Amino acid sequence: MVGHLFGGSGGPAGPTTVRYPSGRPWVVARSPWRHVSHLSRGADALVLIGPARVPDRVLADLLDRARTGADLDRLLRRLPGIHHVVSLLQGEVRVRGTASGLRRVYHCRYGGLRVASDRATVLAALCDAEVDEGALALRLLDFVPHPLRHRTLWHGVEEVEPEFSLTLGDDGPGYRIHRWWNSPRPHLSMARGKSAVAAALENSVREYTKEYADGRNRISGDLSGGLDSTSVAFLARRAGVRDMLAVTVAGRDAFAEDEQWARRAVEEFPGLDHHVIPAHEYPLFFAGVGTPGEPLDEPFYLAPARERARAMLEPAVRAGSRIHLTGHGGDELFNGVPAAYRDLFARRPLMAWSRLNATRHLHGWPLWPTLRQLLARPRYGSWLARSVTPEPLLGLRTPLLTWGAEQSVHPWITARGRRLIRAGYLSAARRARPLAPGPGRHTELDVIRTGARAFQALEDLGVAMGVPVAAPFFDDRVIEAVLSVRVEDRMDPARYKPLLVESLRGTVPDALLDRTTKDEMSQDQALGLRRHAPDLRRLWTDARLARRGLVDADLLVRLADEPDTPLLQENSLWTVVACESWLRAIEDQGRSRANRTNTRAKEGTEGT
Repeated sequence: MVGHLFGGSGGPAGPTTVRYPSGRPWVVARSPWRHVSHLSRGADALVLIGPARVPDRVLADLLDRARTGADLDRLLRRLPGIHHVVSLLQGEVRVRGTASGLRRVYHCRYGGLRVASDRATVLAALCDAEVDEGALALRLLDFVPHPLRHRTLWHGVEEVEPEFSLTLGDDGPGYRIHRWWNSPRPHLSMARGKSAVAAALENSVREYTKEYADGRNRISGDLSGGLDSTSVAFLARRAGVRDMLAVTVAGRDAFAEDEQWARRAVEEFPGLDHHVIPAHEYPLFFAGVGTPGEPLDEPFYLAPARERARAMLEPAVRAGSRIHLTGHGGDELFNGVPAAYRDLFARRPLMAWSRLNATRHLHGWPLWPTLRQLLARPRYGSWLARSVTPEPLLGLRTPLLTWGAEQSVHPWITARGRRLIRAGYLSAARRARPLAPGPGRHTELDVIRTGARAFQALEDLGVAMGVPVAAPFFDDRVIEAVLSVRVEDRMDPARYKPLLVESLRGTVPDALLDRTTKDEMSQDQALGLRRHAPDLRRLWTDARLARRGLVDADLLVRLADEPDTPLLQENSLWTVVACESWLRAIEDQGRSRANRTNTRAKEGTEGT
């Protein structure tokens, strides 16, 4: 038997079991927020797990027309790309997630079987896996590049990279990996591309909301005042949503503009219920550090903002919202990455340099380092091996035209932690292949997938609180539509997110598409470091990371007492807080599981 476990961190709902055509158990899903759509035709079967139920007639058409897994992947492009897909065709079982990486696939050997799941934590508990301290050390960096981020936090648990599917052997531990997705060629003009993007966004929002768009069910959404969340709100209205609560946070900064723009959006959206969280009621960064959290698949990069996320979702929970929409993914998709001008340079060198030079002046990049990066052609493996350094970097003045951003090792990472990081990078560099031939497209995909991984932790928080959270921008069809548009049409340093703006004309009022600014939260972070210094000090006094020899707890305690030190202006605490919080949750979960096992064993002994 081959097993599949999905939705392992879902709520109290009982599991849904899908069986093989033969009657044997095949897929077990436990989540009150995701629908399991399945159909068998003879010896073939198909399971789609997503935000809404897929009609049997659609499943039947897919099974009737698909002869191979490749056929099925092609046919599924008619549906929004936000599903896990499990198929049995011609005796072959395939499992895949989404190209964005929002829906992932993990697998491990369990006894004589190969078991797959969407949750690494489920498999780690099933297989009693030990934490991989080398993988944990990597997460102490500000970001983990491809392919290192696909190294799971447990020995024996493997992750399938998003563009690949997992083919499982019959009645055994064997498996194969096959590519199912390729990045689209950027060939569309703005005129053609904006229509494709608009259609993909409308379909994605409709898929998330169609079961609640009858006016009898309330939904909710972020309304930060920024272009992304505003766009999703008006797309929901276009999809037929009539009862919607929008949540806005008032800024502490006297020059903040988010609330002002959010109120403008409300004026253009008749009937929209608007809830504004006063600035003094909104938690600062680092609030609640050290409190028990959910055992996630990996450290939650936004752990220092966990209480802020909870505060944003609480009005939705109180209002009985059935789903909460967000604009997450909008920055990753529509801001563009400067490295894309490298790809454009081969085709239109004058335009590429003109726009790159404007970008250089915008960010303060020195001329000669910019030219060196533009003309350099390092192999990806060579770049990866030297992309992390113990030396300080120039920060924002470092050009970003290669395969990604270089980074420094934080000073609180111990010598052991640095050795593990270095070993991980060198091992990966020997076999690493970029996500695309050019640095621009590679970086675009890397940024999108990094954002999608981070968003899944917010999904988990929403499930724990009782409301599912959605990010329509991370739909594969939306990503494909955006990446199909030519670089020169979707990136312009003189315009803010031009492709998104043009795609949503007629859906979002023109007055709201004119915004070119975005609030930043540095004041909330500085205040948070001061106000929550005692909480941080307690966190480091008994640091689990220090027990494993990965961080210098004494240095972190001293920094908690010096929140204004230049060292914390040059180095962020976010990842070390995230890793410490994750490790505590995982260790606490392991102890609880062991206690339950011991209790059951004791009760069994007493009953004999």
